[in-house]
Formats: sequence, structure tokens, C-alpha cells
Amino acid sequence: MQQEPLERVLNKAFEKTDFQFAIDPDQRVFVVKGPLQASLPPGYFSRSHEQETEPVSATYPVARSNKIPSGSPHRLYEIGIRTNNLKPGKATISGIVTDAKTGQPVIGAVVMIEIPLTAANTDQSGFYALTLPRGRHVLKIKSVGQKEVRRQVMLYSDGKLNVQLQEDVVSLNEVLVRGDRDKNVSGLNMGVEKLSISTIKQVPTVFGEADVMKVVLTLPGVKSVGESSTGLNVRGGATDQNLILFGGATIYNPSHLFGFFSAFNPDVVKGVELYKNSIPAKFGGRLASVLDISNREGNKQKFSGAGGLGLISSRLMLEGPIIKNKSSFLIGGRTTYSDWLLKQLPNETLNQSKASFYDLNANVSHQIDSSNSVSVNGYLSNDRFRFGSDTVYHYSNKSAILKWQHTFHHNFFGELSAAYADYQYSVVSEKNPTTAFELTYKQQQTTFKVDFNNTSLPKHAIDFGGNTNHYKISPGNYTPRGTESLVKSDKVAPEQALESALYLSDEYEFSPRFAVSLGLRYSFFHYLGPKDVISYFPGTSRNENSVDDTVAYGNRKVIKTYHGPEYRVSARFSLREDMSVKASYNRTRQYLHMLTNTAMMSPTDIWKMSDSYIQPQVGDQVSLGFFRNFKSNTIEASVEVYYKKMQHLLDYKSGAKLLLNHHIETDVINSEGKAYGVEVMLKKAIGKLNGWVSYTYSRAFLRSNDAPYTEKINKGEFYPSNFDKPHDVTLIGNYRFSRRISTSFNLTYSTGRPITLPMAIYELGGAKRIFYSERNQYRIPDYYRGDLSLNLEGGHKARKLAHSSWTFAIYNVTGRRNPYSVYFKSESGKIKGYQLSVFGQPIPTITYNFRF
Repeated sequence: MQQEPLERVLNKAFEKTDFQFAIDPDQRVFVVKGPLQASLPPGYFSRSHEQETEPVSATYPVARSNKIPSGSPHRLYEIGIRTNNLKPGKATISGIVTDAKTGQPVIGAVVMIEIPLTAANTDQSGFYALTLPRGRHVLKIKSVGQKEVRRQVMLYSDGKLNVQLQEDVVSLNEVLVRGDRDKNVSGLNMGVEKLSISTIKQVPTVFGEADVMKVVLTLPGVKSVGESSTGLNVRGGATDQNLILFGGATIYNPSHLFGFFSAFNPDVVKGVELYKNSIPAKFGGRLASVLDISNREGNKQKFSGAGGLGLISSRLMLEGPIIKNKSSFLIGGRTTYSDWLLKQLPNETLNQSKASFYDLNANVSHQIDSSNSVSVNGYLSNDRFRFGSDTVYHYSNKSAILKWQHTFHHNFFGELSAAYADYQYSVVSEKNPTTAFELTYKQQQTTFKVDFNNTSLPKHAIDFGGNTNHYKISPGNYTPRGTESLVKSDKVAPEQALESALYLSDEYEFSPRFAVSLGLRYSFFHYLGPKDVISYFPGTSRNENSVDDTVAYGNRKVIKTYHGPEYRVSARFSLREDMSVKASYNRTRQYLHMLTNTAMMSPTDIWKMSDSYIQPQVGDQVSLGFFRNFKSNTIEASVEVYYKKMQHLLDYKSGAKLLLNHHIETDVINSEGKAYGVEVMLKKAIGKLNGWVSYTYSRAFLRSNDAPYTEKINKGEFYPSNFDKPHDVTLIGNYRFSRRISTSFNLTYSTGRPITLPMAIYELGGAKRIFYSERNQYRIPDYYRGDLSLNLEGGHKARKLAHSSWTFAIYNVTGRRNPYSVYFKSESGKIKGYQLSVFGQPIPTITYNFRF
């Protein structure tokens, strides 16, 4: 036990004895058998001291003064009602962790004791609950970018302790990932990645602005089919198999400018959690992952703001109290002025193009009393792009969410929310008046949700609740544009459905070394009218020639119902305090499908509900992981292996028509999938040099398994999916030269994605046709890229009108022309291949950031 803190040595020495000790401000140690009583000044246990029970006195030896200030590491907090004889067993301490400067809840803070090693994370409301043996403990509270806080507590029975954390501006980089380092080993979850906004802002991106989605793509097991794409492929899943939440509301297209920017303003983002496995039972509706992006609430203490000026975009965020310490507002916005960049391109079509976007965020929160709080959050994003002087693309996201949070008891917490999400796009062409058209698409989702968390039972942490989603989709409306247009109108019938679920999960700690989490989510899906449903002759391929009958369903009549259980099971066994083994099994169900003819997420993608012919996707994943921390938890290492099976995936027949298809079931093929891989990650949390390096080996395959009369792809054998990229290596590093100067860099390498190549030209019936290879039999060249940035901060004086910094970055330092796609043209009877690169040269950027 050399070089151990005195407090920890004494804890170990007096463990399982009747001796108590205390350390006074002069570092003198007092040891007695049994509690030591001392009277305290009047008002000591007022609300300002964060104690809401009714003790008579505190256990603390008085040296020179009995007035120990609030927040002192030597002050002892009595939790619960004090008794002369300490009862055996356990009790629960709970409370809210907030930022002392802004009054906002601190999400993802770790509240823990070291002996026995027990920890809990704060939730979206800053709430924590920790069940401990009755007696004396030293609580440690840690969070990214905050100073570590210690509280000496005497736990008699269930009670409440609220904690405020101070910002740690000097050691910002050194606590980059410190808040979660203990949970890497002691937590039950695996396949979970957490990022603070301070981490996100350090990673260099293409246009110099912090980008949530681009940083998520650097995590192990997360891939993208091409540069500038914000679609995520997580552990062999397609882009539509990720549930993306922003402030609790669903976002269907998380990108600006066709993927060059993510749709989230970094100044209003608080943190990011990605669940690749061990998905909490409260989340559902997607097969691969959940990306939960939490938004900031306004500053309840004082008016402040932040923003930035870049080469092609700017942003501004303002926040402040409405009623000090009770209610606040926050409003933020971004916009772009990228047209000047397009005019520099040598291509005549591109330099006549125009592109713009903006997004707006607004939040109002109010603390009604100590048990109730409400908040309203709104989001709007808008994109407009004109290609050359012809087609205009426009798409937008809208969302709003109302939350009511209520504390029933210090260990029983609930949240009720109502959310609305809207995604729509339009494509307009007016270059030729006789063929001018407008194509529109719209999707709406209304959600009601209730969640409860109960830690009143010893060794248990129980979550339960339910939700319901109402979906409305207008798949396509094609109309003439202008009086001269000869275009014929066409409209695909709208769809609606109701998806509901109930869930229950329980984390149970058998012992400090062994714990399990069991969860069950049961979901229901009702496909509703009005709809005319076609039936086909049995034993034949579905097409216009095999139609048997048509049945008409009225408004809200149930056409088809699906339901089924979704399991969540995980376990952790601690080999040592800094080493553990974890295992998990998840079953997930997805009732929405995305129809796309591209490998990446596109603004013109179409979402399709499960119906009489298209069944819900079902996924089963098993994982095993080994986790080890080194050097007092400052270095994290992990290895995870996984295997996933997927059913009822959609693939398409050759030449399938996706837009304005009134009977899409005739062009889709039911498929199954499998994915497996290993993820290795090494993360250094503190020091002048910090960051992480990860390696992922993963494979993802598909196989058509529809009825025998349906078209077979690759002769019915497994073939690589569009996002099968076996090897992926990422290095993220940050080095601080001084308090004002730091640098960040990242290197990434991945195997090229699969493609299908034309192999030959042959004649059939007097016409020339192209013979293609098996599906995804070949690959485009491998991808690698290096980025570098330099951060210069202004003076760190506490009293300044504004604090500012400059970021100089170079994206793609080596200028490698990584292939975005490979395409082929028939020219003079020959097939010629071409490679398209998005960023084929170094991209320098400069960004000015400020806050006040």
C-alpha cells in the first residue's frame, strides 16, 4: 500500500471493525471505537447544506473550530435518521448533481466509493442513487471537465445528498474521459461509448467546426460507406437501423449539406451516448444501435453566450436565467455561406450550384419545486441545394419535446414526455417548362413516453415504463410545376401505424464482484388504414400479373399486427478492482424500413412501414468483453467480440423502382443477415498526451431467403453487404503544450467497401447487354486519412468580457484521393470505369470561437 492516500489506508485498516476515524483540516487523525459526538452551530442542517433529513448531531471531532464550511472535504454529512446503534444492512443515498456555475444537471457523472467498489452514473436529470452498507463512507463525484468532489458521509438510512460541481478550466484536457473511467470496469453495460462535448470539440473535422457525427464515426464498431456521409453502420447494421435521439426526440436525417455537416450545433450539445450493445430496455424500434444526444439547458445563474466564425459557417448561442436559480432559456443557431466555395470549383455545373442550411435550437426549463421540473425543447433544421441551374433539393427536420420530471421519493424518480418529429423533403426541376415537376415526401411521428427509476430495494435498480408512437408517412406526391408542364400527377397512398411497448429491467448485485441486469421489452405494431391491400395468387411471384384480389380498409382499421418480446441480458464479474469480464445478449425488433438505392443515407430516402408483406426486422446479438484499467484508472483497455443474426432485412430485385412505387412489395426481396467481429480499444484519460486508439475487425453478410419463386441473389448464398469493411484502425490524440496551446490529430484506415463490377458485354435478341459480377464481389481501394489541428486559447483571466480561441486545422494532410465511389459508363461500345473522390487534397480551415 505504498504511495496510497492516508484516507484510503485508514479505510482498509479499519474495515470490518468498530473503529471510526476522522481527519481534521490540520491533517490530524482521530480514532475512536464507536461514533464521536459533537454539537454543531444552529442552522447547520439547513437546505443550503444539502441535508434534508433530521439528525440531532454530526459525527466529527472538533479541533480548533466546530464551524466546517459546506463543501469542505473534512465535513461529515449524516444521511438518514441517526440512531445510537448502527443497524446492519444497506441503505440508499440519492440526489441531484448540478453544475455550480450554471445550475444545470450534470449528466453521466460518476458517484462512487472505493471500498467496496460501488458506483452509479447520473441520468439525464443529474439524478443518482447508490446503495451502500450502512456506516461511514467517502463519496467521490467525478465528471468530465469538472473538479473531483469528495463527501464524507455517515449513512444511517435512506436519505438525500445533492452535490454541486465546479468547472475545472485548468485541467480540461486532463479529465477528457475521466468521468467514466471507473464504469469501464465496474459498470454492467458493454458496447457503450460516451463522449463529452469537450472531447468532440478537440477532434479535427473537414470544415473546422466540431461535428458530433464525424467523431462518433471514430469509435470502434462504427463505420460509414464513404467520406462526407453521416449515415452510421454499427456492427454490421444498415444506416436505418440506428435510433438517433436529440433531446429525446427522433431525428431521421442527421446531416446538413448532404453529409458535410452534422445537424447538431455543438454549442447546444451536452454529451453523446452510443449503445452498440446492452441497449437499455427503455429504448426500442431499431436493430443496430441507439445514439442518444443530450442537449444543454440554459444557465440558471447568469446571462452568457458562445459562438464561432468559420470559413463557410457561423454559429451563436445565448442563454440565461428567466427566474434566477429556478428557470432559464437557451437559444442557438447556425447558418452557412458556402456559395463562395462552390464558385471556386473548376467544374461549370458545380460552380453554378448553390447550397445553404440553417438550424435553430430553443430550450426553456423551470424548477417548480424540489420534486418537480418541466422543460420544453424545440429544434428546426433546413437545407436547400441547387445542382447547377436545374434541380433544387430541399429537406428539413422539425422536433419538439415537453418533459415533466418528478421525484416521488429520494430513490423513486419518474419522467413523462410528449414529443413530435417531422421530416420532409422536396425535389423541384423547372429548367425545361414542359417537364417541370415537384416531388414531395413527408413523415411525422408523435410519441408519448413514461419512464420510472426505483432504487428503494437493496441491491436492485429497477427501471420500468412504456411508450407509444404514431407514424404517418406520405411516400410521394409527384405534380407538374407551372402551367406549361406536361407531367402527369402521381401520388402514392399515405400510410399510418401505431407502435407501442412496455418494459421492465432490473440490475441486481449479488456481490461486489458479480452483478446481472435482466430486462424485457414487449412491443406491438399495428399497421392501420385507410389502405387498399392487394393479395396475390399463392405460389407465384408478386407482380401485376399475379394479382388475386383487393381489400379496402377504412381509416384506422387494423390491417396487420405484429408483436413480440425483446430481451436484454448482461452480466459482469470483477476479477479485480481494475479488471472485469462481461457478457450480454440482446434481441431487438424494428418495424420501420428505409428504401434507398444508395449505400449511404440520402435526403431522398423513403421510409416504409411493416405491412402485410414486409415483416419487421428482428436481430439477436451476443457479446463477450474483457475490460482492464491501468495506472489508477487513467488508462482503459477493452476487447469485445460479438455475433449478430438478423432476419427479414430488405434487399431489392435488379432494376427495382423505389420512388413512386405503389406496390413496393413486388420489388423487394426478404433477406437475412449475419455479422461478427472483434473491437479492441486503448484509451488514455489524462496527461499532456491523451486520446484513444482502436482496431475493429468485422464482417457483415446478407443472403436472400424469400420463397423459391423469388429472384435469388448470388445463387442464394451469403454475400458481403454494402458496408462490409473488415479492417478499421483509428488513432485520436491530443497534446497540450501549455494552458493556451494544444494540438489534436487523428489517423484513420479502413478496408474499401464492396462493389459489383461489369464484367462483359454480350448480345441478346439483337441488343447489347452488360454481364455483372456476383453481388459485391470486388472492393474499391482502401481508405486512409490524417488530420491535424492547432488550438490557441486566449488568456485565462477569470474576469474578462469574453474568452476566445482560434483553431487552425488541416483535413486530409497527405492529400490522398480516397475513392468515394466507383462508377462505369458505356463509351463507344466499351465500359469505362471512373473513381470519384470528394476531398482529393488538403483542406485548411480556420475557426474563431468565443464565449462570454
